[in-house]
Amino acid sequence: MPRKIEVVDYNPEWASRFDLEKRSLQQLLGSLAIRIEHIGSTSVPGLCAKPVLDIAIEVTDLPVLDSKREQFVKLGYLPKGENGIEGRRYFQKGEDQRSHHIHAFLSGNEHLLNHLAFKAYLIAHPDIALQYGDVKKNAASHCDHDSRVYMAMKNTFIQTQLELARLWYKTQTDK
Repeated sequence: MPRKIEVVDYNPEWASRFDLEKRSLQQLLGSLAIRIEHIGSTSVPGLCAKPVLDIAIEVTDLPVLDSKREQFVKLGYLPKGENGIEGRRYFQKGEDQRSHHIHAFLSGNEHLLNHLAFKAYLIAHPDIALQYGDVKKNAASHCDHDSRVYMAMKNTFIQTQLELARLWYKTQTDK
């Protein structure tokens, strides 16, 4: 049975759930983690989302992170390696009813910067976030619970906005 793809209204509890998870991850990673950020749609106040928390972890050393595989398993995470994105370490929690995704990258990784830029851009541009919400709802209602179709239906919007987000984010971080 495929995973159910459902986009729900924003839930303010997502922020506190992230804070709780962040504490566990900080305890596990210590100084290996430069930062642990709530990313993705659940991190944008008011934005509808699939109810899965996305977490970005910026680390100093991927091999050291890889050595903590069993500790992640003890926290309920399934390590998935790069899972299609070079330089990433990806972890899932919750099996078919996923509750958390971790995307870990070395400091300076372009994919990490994309996540951070897109989140900040959506928060700073609520009109764009609303448009994105409409795209997500439409994709969820027409994808027949196929994650590849869901992602493909969002891709054009994301790529267009990501380019703008990166330009905008650079102006914000250069200040």
